[in-house]
Amino acid sequence: MKSVVNPLNVSRFLRVYDDIAAQKGIKLSIGFDFHKYVSITRALPTKKPTYPNFRPDRSPIKSGDGYWLIGFDKNNDVALVEAARLYDLSDSNFAEHLESLKAFYANPATHAHPQDRCSCTAPSARKITGKVAYHGDFWLRRDFRGQGMPEMMAALLRGASLAMWAPDFMVGLAGRWTAAKGVLAQYGHVHHEPGGSILNLVEEKIVDDDLLIWLTGEELQHLVDRYDTNNGV
Repeated sequence: MKSVVNPLNVSRFLRVYDDIAAQKGIKLSIGFDFHKYVSITRALPTKKPTYPNFRPDRSPIKSGDGYWLIGFDKNNDVALVEAARLYDLSDSNFAEHLESLKAFYANPATHAHPQDRCSCTAPSARKITGKVAYHGDFWLRRDFRGQGMPEMMAALLRGASLAMWAPDFMVGLAGRWTAAKGVLAQYGHVHHEPGGSILNLVEEKIVDDDLLIWLTGEELQHLVDRYDTNNGV
């Protein structure tokens, strides 16, 4: 993204959603140690296993290239988790990154099963290049659902990713049901296409047919700046 990020706008944007979380009884914590993150997420009984994208045993994340957010309730129990990482796709694109399995494994030749496969047919995925912020591993505890939390969670990732990386794109993968049930709308996702990731990771026991969801860097910055303008700051 070529435009300059206004750090004051981003800080104000993040403060708003941090305050919203606090009003709902959630204390947010950001971290960069993915060994710690995986140890926390593994202990959550209703959360699906963290995909290898965010597991350092399969896809190590260099310092500064990834972070996670965890929300704790008043009893200091985990109420929500989510994570993001940066991919340098200057010489590639998101579709190729998925199909090569490099999105999931730092070294597919070592870690991938011979029958692992990923197909990406979403046309826009081949236009997603440069600095690409990937977000995922969303989990929200059942008793906090139905309270507008998805919008807050998405906003926090967007603000933090813009501040840290000023990416050319922000992308994710989501189950088809999220569009049918209006979940994507709750998260405020601007674009989505089918065929984002038709995935089979044998040893991980992962079989998906996910939508591609994305924002351009300019749209990401506009979301933050527009909020600041609309609130008269």
